[in-house]
Amino acid sequence: MSAAPTETVHAAPGRRGVVVGPVGLAWRPRVFWYTVAALATALLLVVLGVAIGSTWITPVTVVRSLLGLETGPDAFIVENLRLPRVLTGALVGLTLGVAGALTQTFTRNPLGTPDIIGVTSGASVGAVAAIVLGGGTYSVSAIVLGGGIPIAATIGALIAAVAVYGLGWRGGVQSYRLVLVGIGVSATLDAVTSYLLVRAKITAAAAASQWLVGSLSSTSWTTVWPLLVVAAIAVPLALATSAALGIGQLGDEVATGVGLAVQRHRLVVIALAVVLTAAAVAAAGPVGFVAFVVPQIGLRLAGTNRPPLLLAGALGAVLVLAADLLARSAFPWQVPVGIVTTVVGAPYLIWLLVRHRKEMSR
Repeated sequence: MSAAPTETVHAAPGRRGVVVGPVGLAWRPRVFWYTVAALATALLLVVLGVAIGSTWITPVTVVRSLLGLETGPDAFIVENLRLPRVLTGALVGLTLGVAGALTQTFTRNPLGTPDIIGVTSGASVGAVAAIVLGGGTYSVSAIVLGGGIPIAATIGALIAAVAVYGLGWRGGVQSYRLVLVGIGVSATLDAVTSYLLVRAKITAAAAASQWLVGSLSSTSWTTVWPLLVVAAIAVPLALATSAALGIGQLGDEVATGVGLAVQRHRLVVIALAVVLTAAAVAAAGPVGFVAFVVPQIGLRLAGTNRPPLLLAGALGAVLVLAADLLARSAFPWQVPVGIVTTVVGAPYLIWLLVRHRKEMSR
């Protein structure tokens, strides 16, 4: 009996890969090293974020406390007062960065982020409704066991995503139609949020208004754990869709031709983006422009044709941690982190729109 024929696969020039059983993964050193650098920067910002506050704690003491080698007042401050806030910021940035990379790749449009296409607004409506109906409690820690804000935010984000996808469908989904529909849905949902605030009691409206800015001031360990669980499950699932996302970039016809179930893949991507966005919004409110900015930064750093998911998540953690550190230390009063990220992201959005307009006019 003759041996079974074998097939030799030649890698493209300049492209290396890693083969694990039937799975082949492209090896891009540039993406890998930028991701490592972003993760290292995020870790450094975690230490600095814990160290800096009304009472300065040396980074050595912070590290010893994190390793369980320190006791006393400094260890209590690190473990119970500052670390939950810093970890929440890192996880919010991670989840929003990955969600933004998913939606931008899915729509093949840099404007196709949860902020723009209505997912964040939907999550905000659900969460504000939970806050108002719950009597003004905006901290996840107070009602997480009852499923309040996280469940309400997820439902709101899911309804918004279904509405945008359904209204944008015309024998298929084009990215610009999806963005335009998303802007309209987002404006409608923002109006619903405003109505809820107007009809709410003063205490509930004040609590919801503070939360809507995007703040890490009310976080605790009970804020961290739900977000950590979502990130631990949804981020690896998102990374598992990376190959299909690359195929989807080629267009629906080509993707279908090579065996990709396009509609099922899109539903999976939307579901993951909704869950990641809702978890972040439930924990810290709608921290603006993170999901929009960091995937584009990652795209330009990596030099790829789409935002690398893990790099975008790592850069999201860096942005939120840096913004929170700036908000706590550069002003005589604490500024909500969402204000800082909006100040950074809004000019970038204007620049991107102007650049696209110039390209379209050529």
